[in-house]
Amino acid sequence: MKKRVLTGDRPTGLLHLGHYVGSLQNRVLLQDQYETFILIADVQALTDHFEHPEILKQNIQEIVADYIAVGIDPAKCAICVQSLIPEIAELAIYYMNLVTIARLQRNPTVKDEIKQKGLKDKLTAGFLTYPVHQAADITVFEAALVPVGKDQLPMIEQTVEIVREFNWLYGNVLVEPVAWVGAFARLPGIDGHAKMSKTLHNAISLSDDPKTVEKKVMRMYTDPTRIHPTDPGHVEGNPVFIYHDLFNPDRAEVDELKTRYKAGKVGDVEVKQKLVKALNQFLNPIRERRSKIAGDEKQINAILMNGTYRARVVAQETLQKVRKAMQIDY
Repeated sequence: MKKRVLTGDRPTGLLHLGHYVGSLQNRVLLQDQYETFILIADVQALTDHFEHPEILKQNIQEIVADYIAVGIDPAKCAICVQSLIPEIAELAIYYMNLVTIARLQRNPTVKDEIKQKGLKDKLTAGFLTYPVHQAADITVFEAALVPVGKDQLPMIEQTVEIVREFNWLYGNVLVEPVAWVGAFARLPGIDGHAKMSKTLHNAISLSDDPKTVEKKVMRMYTDPTRIHPTDPGHVEGNPVFIYHDLFNPDRAEVDELKTRYKAGKVGDVEVKQKLVKALNQFLNPIRERRSKIAGDEKQINAILMNGTYRARVVAQETLQKVRKAMQIDY
């Protein structure tokens, strides 16, 4: 039997290049090696969108289109919807008794997001307990491997703590997951921020058309110490060259641009124009695959219902084991 992988996204907006390098390309690689579950975490998305839950339905449709566009195969991966798997919610309730509020407040990922979103005085119980719900997501599918970005490692650490506490109390029932961070875990935003993010509006979406890509790239941050095109520039840590390294297959061109940039013999405009060309060449096949399914609500719903059915079968089996171990299978 293949080991299981769990990964997924909150349906808070379109997926972008940061998602691709940090997770999506890894999912495509893993789908042939593992039994893969991709969870669209709509319940967890309510921590940000509880006032306007109606936007989640369209976001879910868009995310599935993005998945298919990058090469995720719904025949190999169970693409499922969190709110349609009630076993996850029940499992999370049991886990609540294994984690203190103080421990949740110390979680670095939670602390960073509270600060980033300015939630200090508006922190909800739903947001604070996000790591517990994520532990339920992972363990309900008995996932052995969880591909994540580096910033999500504290979440996996907390899941491992919950698994060990549960197994110590009730017997060796839950599978302890291992986090897998890809070779490139974080893509900087076009504004120079350390992370590309939907929240910060500094992302290039997988569905952006060529003109939109051009506009975004041309306003990208480069080397803040470089005032004139004739000034020697820094390549290391320069977002434009980070993107070139990742998405421009013409290595000779990239090396030549770097040499000229460091010598003050090329301007930012030329470097960005060549990046626009490279990015659009990379995105063209993704756009083509996406166009064949985007807007086809019937086909997307069929993918979701099939994947969710497969996911619920596994979730029900796990919950049965948990209830038996806790001696509450009455």
